[in-house]
Amino acid sequence: MRIESSVTSISWIPSEALAGLVKMPFEAGILHYDEPPPDAIDDLEALRVADRFRFANDLRAHIEVEDDGGSRRIVGFGQTGSGHIGVTRVRVGKREVTFTSFPLPDLRPEPEVGDGWVRFVQTTGGRTGLPAPHRVAHPPYVQYDAPIAWTTLALTIHADGRSDREVVGASPFPRCWIYDHEGKLAAKTGLVDFKQWSRHAFGKHTPWGQTDSPALVTAVETALERELSATIMRGGARPDVRTLKRGKTLVEQGRPGDAVFLILDGVVAVEVDGEPLAELGPGAVLGERAALEGGARTGTLRASTRCKVAVASADQIDRSVLAELSAGHRREEAARGS
Repeated sequence: MRIESSVTSISWIPSEALAGLVKMPFEAGILHYDEPPPDAIDDLEALRVADRFRFANDLRAHIEVEDDGGSRRIVGFGQTGSGHIGVTRVRVGKREVTFTSFPLPDLRPEPEVGDGWVRFVQTTGGRTGLPAPHRVAHPPYVQYDAPIAWTTLALTIHADGRSDREVVGASPFPRCWIYDHEGKLAAKTGLVDFKQWSRHAFGKHTPWGQTDSPALVTAVETALERELSATIMRGGARPDVRTLKRGKTLVEQGRPGDAVFLILDGVVAVEVDGEPLAELGPGAVLGERAALEGGARTGTLRASTRCKVAVASADQIDRSVLAELSAGHRREEAARGS
């Protein structure tokens, strides 16, 4: 019997991922941000052709299993899939120039075989062909080529049909969304750091040299929260965007307030009565209960990492939608407490 599975990452540049002078060519329309990828992947190549991502890592594998006296024995396995990298489009006036990207060779170490499982690993990535002179933190201290972007994915397939996915590492930039074997969005990287990426991601400081970078992975927000994200960011009044250092408090339980918060980058911890309840990453919408229940915060929100948060008035959002969001959060709280 053949058991197949896959894991795919898509990397893209959201508008909140950049700050300072780096934003200027994007704000001027010379370069472009990316629209959020879809909730499910039907055709990865079609997304590449439509310029919907910067690069993708598509890891596919299978194992062959035979029954052996009531148990299953792995008798073979194989790995396919590859990296997919897009182009860089630069607009100057009415003209558009396309720069071909430079993919690096896919890295596939020998699969690890255990008792009833096989673990596959794949690193893919590359760099844009657009020249990007910049200062770096290591010799030669000035780099002409763009930094390298990558992800390292792992997929473990079990003889009983289960499969586990893992983001082993990723470049600090851009943002990555992770999809399961059904092509459904399953996880996200929680923190992007353009400065760290631009200063370090070249040469031996990449998987093609000597090191990988660990990735902070967060759970996926709900479909309702994705809809609310669009309302908050593009639905009318421009939200206030705040940056918090690690450990700083966004709101404190019991304090008045009726604003709603959208996490743009980083991880926020939720505490109730001093007890940790959850850690939430990009895309999560918080703070709706104070708007619905009299204006007092029902929990404390604290930055577990450096964070960027959009702050919007609850008046921007239909009250019935806030109630639906709150009901979902209550179910999650009950599940965590059980």
